[in-house]
Amino acid sequence: MTNIYLEESPNPNSLKFVVNYMLVNEGDIHDYPDLASATSSPLAQALFKFEYVKRVFIMNNFVTITKDDNVEWYTIKESLKHFIHNYLENKEPILLESNSSEDNSEEESEIGIKIRTLLDEYVKPAVEQDGGAIEFHSFEDGVVKVLLQGSCSGCPSSMITLKSGIENLLKSMIPEVTSVEAEGI
Repeated sequence: MTNIYLEESPNPNSLKFVVNYMLVNEGDIHDYPDLASATSSPLAQALFKFEYVKRVFIMNNFVTITKDDNVEWYTIKESLKHFIHNYLENKEPILLESNSSEDNSEEESEIGIKIRTLLDEYVKPAVEQDGGAIEFHSFEDGVVKVLLQGSCSGCPSSMITLKSGIENLLKSMIPEVTSVEAEGI
C-alpha cells in the first residue's frame, strides 16, 4: 500500500511528496527542469501534463514538484498527491531502463575528494531533507562549483545557504577554497 505525505521546502514554489518506500536507488538523482528533459521518466512526463508543474525532481523516496508562481499550493496539492498515489498504486514506471553507463574514471584531485566528502557528510542530508540535491561540479583556482537541483533550483534562500553556509564551511575546512558558486540555476 502506498502512503504519501507532504513536506514543505524552503522554496515556496516547491513541495516534497514523500512515499513510504524507495522510488529509485538510494542516492540516485533525477532532476527534470522541463518536459523535454524528462524522456527517461514516465512519471515526470505525466506530472508535466499539469500546466502548473514547472520542475520534477525524483530521489530516494520522494518527488519534489516545483509549481508555477501563478497558482497556490492549497488549490493543487491534493490533486497532485492523488495523482502520484494512483500512478504508484497502478505500478506505472517511474524511470525507463537505461543501458548507458557513465564513465567517471576521471581522477579527482585530493582537494576535490575533500570537498565531495564535506558536501556528502554535512550538506547533502540537509539539502535532501528540503527536497533538493547538491552535487560537486568542479574546483579550479579556489572556486568550488556545485549543481543545485530539485527545490534548490530557483529557491530564494539557496544563495544565502550557498554563501553563508556551504561557502563558510568549505573555506574553514579547506584553506584552498576562496568561494563557492552554483552552476545551472
